[in-house]
Amino acid sequence: MHAHSSATSSAPLVDVLASLRERVMGVSESVLSTADGLLVAADTDTAQPEAIAALAAATLGLGARMAQQADAGSLRDVVIRCGGGQIVVLSVGDRALLSILGDEGVDVAALQRESPAIVEELLALLAADVPS
Repeated sequence: MHAHSSATSSAPLVDVLASLRERVMGVSESVLSTADGLLVAADTDTAQPEAIAALAAATLGLGARMAQQADAGSLRDVVIRCGGGQIVVLSVGDRALLSILGDEGVDVAALQRESPAIVEELLALLAADVPS
């Protein structure tokens, strides 16, 4: 059972998401969701975070099945390249997903460099938010 975070407890999560814009050139928005597609926190201007959250779960699920089918090892992330930018969906532990939306100038190398640290920060905050 997932407890819904109040506005105050999700603020640190939003701060971490917002820091992605500063750390990686070209990142425009990001959405943190549960593994089953429910919105946890978002740093968005134009995207509909609830829709992104739901689609992220489906996207990562399909990617994991494809990786398994291709015998390619465990899934790291799913990258969707579009005419106007890129979307990267990655796991945050086994209970959450991070969707990162970038414009066509997104610095993919910087994103790959910074995402493990971002995931660690999000995991620490999510762990602190779970009642023991």
